[in-house]
Amino acid sequence: MNAASQPVMSAREASELFGRIAGNIEQVMRGSHAGVRKLLAAFASGGHVLIEDYPGTGKTTLAKSLAASIGAKFTRVQFTPDLLPSDILGVSVFNQKEQTFEFREGPVFTSILLADEINRASPRTQSALLEVMAEGQVSVEGRTHAIDEMFFVVATQNPVEFRGTYPLPEAQMDRFAMRIALGYVDAEVEAEVLAAQDLGHPLAALRAVASRDEVLALKERVRHVRLAAELRRYVVEVVQRTRAAPQVQLGCGPRASIALAGAAKALALIDGEEFVRPEHLHELAVPVLAHRMVLDPQAKFGGATAAALVADILREVPVPA
Repeated sequence: MNAASQPVMSAREASELFGRIAGNIEQVMRGSHAGVRKLLAAFASGGHVLIEDYPGTGKTTLAKSLAASIGAKFTRVQFTPDLLPSDILGVSVFNQKEQTFEFREGPVFTSILLADEINRASPRTQSALLEVMAEGQVSVEGRTHAIDEMFFVVATQNPVEFRGTYPLPEAQMDRFAMRIALGYVDAEVEAEVLAAQDLGHPLAALRAVASRDEVLALKERVRHVRLAAELRRYVVEVVQRTRAAPQVQLGCGPRASIALAGAAKALALIDGEEFVRPEHLHELAVPVLAHRMVLDPQAKFGGATAAALVADILREVPVPA
């Protein structure tokens, strides 16, 4: 590594910054440490997150808490069947005074976008996010527009509500680095949540604990975390096993390998380490890989799940010494 490529932020500084952001979020998201940890790993590695969970578990609050903690611009879009691609990307309108068309930016021109109940929009509207999530740009009427380099999508959907919904196609699912769930908190934590809201929602009092420059330096620092060649091959073998499993119609592609490696680097940095350990890969394998797999209908009927298959693969593939 030459001097020009040296990271601006040390591993210790990065870990401390992660800790500040996570601690700030958890002032609001009580009992959600594991979910916050995964969300930050995806965000810092340049991925996007799909939160699939029941109503009232804090999906929207988590996205807002992240934005507030880093002082980022936040935009929420409620996805509905009548939502159009132009409602998300933007549209050109005619300026009567100037006698020219001018582009008016849509909600994607933000730092953190909450795509709430994303599966309620039509496939045509869902597909409007494909380019911006993968390439960080928007193409409208033959022109390409760059978006914020900190752009991060948090999408939500209800795992049990199917009326009036459109399941996300495989290409859309593959754009999400992770699919996570927050779950219900235990009774003691839920009582704490009630007490915390006696005088107002704690989100209203949340203040930024990191600047934009610090966050961008943090994201850059993730790239310098080491992933040993043996672990790189281990990632590839695990991902390739998803394609060869007899219960699977469609396994994970190379984007899954990239997402797993990148998120594991961020997770290592959260733990204050300069290199990825197998434990980091194991912690993230299911949320990174399972949602990308399409199971054979007969296997699904027999009770197989993608998460269980990924867990089986992890047990079968030898971990590098």
